[in-house]
Amino acid sequence: MTDMTKPLALVTGVGPGTGAAIARRFAEGGYRVAMLARDKDRLAALEKEIPDSIAVPCDVSDAAELEQAIAKVGNPKVVVHNAVGGAFGTFTEVEAETLRRNFEINTMALFHLARLTTPAMIAAGEGALIVTGNTSAMRGSAGFAGFAPTKAAQRILAESLARDLGPKGIHVAYLIIDAVIDVPWQRERLPDAADDFFISPASIAAEVHHLAHQPRDAWSFLAEVRPFHEPW
Repeated sequence: MTDMTKPLALVTGVGPGTGAAIARRFAEGGYRVAMLARDKDRLAALEKEIPDSIAVPCDVSDAAELEQAIAKVGNPKVVVHNAVGGAFGTFTEVEAETLRRNFEINTMALFHLARLTTPAMIAAGEGALIVTGNTSAMRGSAGFAGFAPTKAAQRILAESLARDLGPKGIHVAYLIIDAVIDVPWQRERLPDAADDFFISPASIAAEVHHLAHQPRDAWSFLAEVRPFHEPW
């Protein structure tokens, strides 16, 4: 049975890599964890594995579904927006619908999450909203025309939230992951890459947890993680 005395962390985009690692890290840190994603079967399996976790099937691009999900689990102390819509291709190769869909997942879902969860944080005088980003939030490469604009918009929205919510006691931070995440499909795509070429989901999760618990006199907004030999 879930321990309702524990604070609640809500994590979107709980897949087999980073999202699951973030859920595990917050559970280890003494939280109940509400896990949001579209894959019901994967969430059900993780719910059995991770203590005090709650599987909440949800498409975060659907504002009504997102509102229902949050109403189901209650008011989180920490929100991690890890859900991501991605695409590869130049502006002549990607469809307009792909760009729109990615904007809904990456940017609009963050907007709705903030509106739905931060009023209770403000009332409590504490809380954290952490967003996982990547290099595309800072640079528009030619082959990322269906993705980078939405991550850049997400970063700017997060900065606006941070400036608004920080003085109210809510820490908003944006974590840029400048690396290839160590998940099976990336290993298959890059079979010759060395182990230390990748960043582990557990390392990302550790930094997300750290950002959510920084002391009030030393809050970060923009943070970056990358392997030690990554060029930047």
